[in-house]
Amino acid sequence: MSPTVRATNLGFPRIGPHRELKQALESFWAGNSTSDELKLCAAEIRQERWVRQRDLGLDHIPSNDFSLYDHVLDAAMMVGAVPDRYRGVGDDLDAYFAMARGGEVQGRPLLALEMTKWFDTNYHYIVPELTPGQQFSYTGRKTVDEFREAAALGIVTRPVLLGPISFLMLAKQRGDRTTPVAKLAPALVDVYEEVLADLGAAGAQWVQMDEPVLGLDLDVEIIDAFAAAYQRLTRSAPSVRLLVATYFTGLRGNFGLALNLPVAAVHLDLVRDPSQLDIALDRAPERLALSLGVIDGRNVWRADLDAALGRLEHARDRIGADRLLVAPSCSLLHMPLDLEAETCFDPELRQWLAFAVQRIEEVVVLTRGLNDGRNVVAEQLASSSRARSARASSPRIHDRAVQARLSMSGADLESRLGPYADRRKQQAKRLALPPLPTTTIGSFPQTAAVRSLRARHRSGDLDDLSYELAMRELVERVVRFQESVGLDVLVHGEFERNDMVEYFGEQLRGFAVSEQGWVQSYGSRCVKPPMVFGDVSRLQPMTVAVTSYAQSLTKRPVKGMLTGPVTILQWSFVRDDQPRERTCRQIALAIRDEVEDLEAAGIAIIQIDEPALREGLPLRREDWAEYLSWAVAAFRLASSGAADETQIHTHMCYADFQDIMSAIAAFDADVISIETARSQMELLRTFSDYRYPNEIGPGIWDVHSPRVPDVEEIVALLDRALETIPPDQLWVNPDCGLKTRGWDEVERALQNLVAAAHLARKRVAAA
Repeated sequence: MSPTVRATNLGFPRIGPHRELKQALESFWAGNSTSDELKLCAAEIRQERWVRQRDLGLDHIPSNDFSLYDHVLDAAMMVGAVPDRYRGVGDDLDAYFAMARGGEVQGRPLLALEMTKWFDTNYHYIVPELTPGQQFSYTGRKTVDEFREAAALGIVTRPVLLGPISFLMLAKQRGDRTTPVAKLAPALVDVYEEVLADLGAAGAQWVQMDEPVLGLDLDVEIIDAFAAAYQRLTRSAPSVRLLVATYFTGLRGNFGLALNLPVAAVHLDLVRDPSQLDIALDRAPERLALSLGVIDGRNVWRADLDAALGRLEHARDRIGADRLLVAPSCSLLHMPLDLEAETCFDPELRQWLAFAVQRIEEVVVLTRGLNDGRNVVAEQLASSSRARSARASSPRIHDRAVQARLSMSGADLESRLGPYADRRKQQAKRLALPPLPTTTIGSFPQTAAVRSLRARHRSGDLDDLSYELAMRELVERVVRFQESVGLDVLVHGEFERNDMVEYFGEQLRGFAVSEQGWVQSYGSRCVKPPMVFGDVSRLQPMTVAVTSYAQSLTKRPVKGMLTGPVTILQWSFVRDDQPRERTCRQIALAIRDEVEDLEAAGIAIIQIDEPALREGLPLRREDWAEYLSWAVAAFRLASSGAADETQIHTHMCYADFQDIMSAIAAFDADVISIETARSQMELLRTFSDYRYPNEIGPGIWDVHSPRVPDVEEIVALLDRALETIPPDQLWVNPDCGLKTRGWDEVERALQNLVAAAHLARKRVAAA
């Protein structure tokens, strides 16, 4: 039998075709179902995923890519990296969710572990917490259990593990002393050796070791740790072939390290860095197979199959079919599941798209073309070419008016009229706020009743007038609530918004929105990223009416709430036929129009959220300057049409800011709110060291946890904030929007927040 190329996959969406995992998790957390029911639902989802991928024709199907909450947290459980405070709080599931979400378990109040972005994606991972003298042990057998579960169906999977060096580099060490990764690695590798031996005994033939940190700038110590770790791991289970997977960027200076690891295969992301291919073909030793990620695992635009097949044929002819694996560029975790579930797309738009299932179909087509010849897949190649040609020439893509306006939007539109010191005086006079003013980030609880209203309106069961009256009632109720609690700056609650990006995507020209295109953000939280297919412009005011109505109900200032251009770009599936910078500036001009209309309507504070600024940062430091230059310019283009007396806020969360403080300051927002609750104000050190010049609201309530902080805890956090931030620069707010919380939690937490602010004001006045 002649050698054949293999069709493979690195990971698959895990929430279920109808978000069954989300529903099962939230039912379990609410106490409405048992752990056995949750586990049964999870098993059914896993089985459906494996069977579907098998039936699509894959040769390597991943396992252990499923998670009840997060795969990095799963790895921490596997190696026994469970901080002492979570031990003895119940069974493993109780400890697992306590680490992920916090809350009260068996009468013990527990803070969750920190959460941050998975490289440059909108997926959030739970940050493992390591302590001085950290010990590791093989305590979680999920990986081998799920391998056996698939094997019982007759499917021999390729288990996926987060590699040991990536695990250590993504973890956070607590305490005054930190241990170098190279010193922690040997003990951790001991556990990985046990896992691989266990998998080998169970019948695993391949194991995928995800080492995305190979795409980062690595020092000599880390490079040596990689080499030592994989020398040991390769020997620990001789019957298991290891595939080391990198993604989201190219290897660049780490090529020598990756290609010389003593493993069976290395995966390359050829979507993010196509130039890697020839380097790898030239330098890969003869023993090494190459997994080539030629199908985009991060975007929804149908692949150019003819071009991809040409590159793969080149690779096959150079190194042979038996050393070649075809794959998506990365795990399909970041994709919607199946285009066939969509009924709202017109035929023209539909032919341009591919979701996770269609991505696997593309991988299989390419593999068949390599093994059996182009004539076997000629129809699929021709269909792909027709779709790409039709998309390129479609009049829906290009708008001359947008392009002309963009060409005239230079640096003169990217600066406020006056410096911050002058603006601050004018804003203080206009707003007359007390010291340590209190506010929220924007959204209030999205209850089942609120979601039902929106669904009924979309389906036509509720007419426009009835819907508007219902929304006005919700807005009035939340305004009165905020007044009763004592907040100083109010919001309208965002009840009309399904998501902070999707909402604007529905109203901007050049965007399309799916019905079932759900993607996991963290835990049970799913979003539907819109798709930017063409030039972007605003059709009409998007938020002015509802914000103006809220402002008419109160004498206190109500913030206009907008999503910034970088975040809309980063949290959408973006067109791939022009530079991202160009698309971002088009979005910025649309948001600029909205800012000017809000201001003309009398709105004194406008918040332009940019939580994705840090997330969009390229993984290689040498690429940062270019990105930050156009990202900052886009925010300033969106915000700088405001008069000096109008206060511009922005919000950022779940990221490490220390390396980009100058860029954040260059935003020149009057007030920034940031997430700091999970880190117990640790992030504020960065703002203090940099001496951030404008006003800042560090989050003092972790809204992604069901736990409600009491007054004393919030006061302690404010005291910590006041150690680094002058009181005349400090705001008091939660660390994110409140849409995922229940009303009972919101009422208690905001009452405590306002009470704590009043106590802190008295202390400041006395001092």
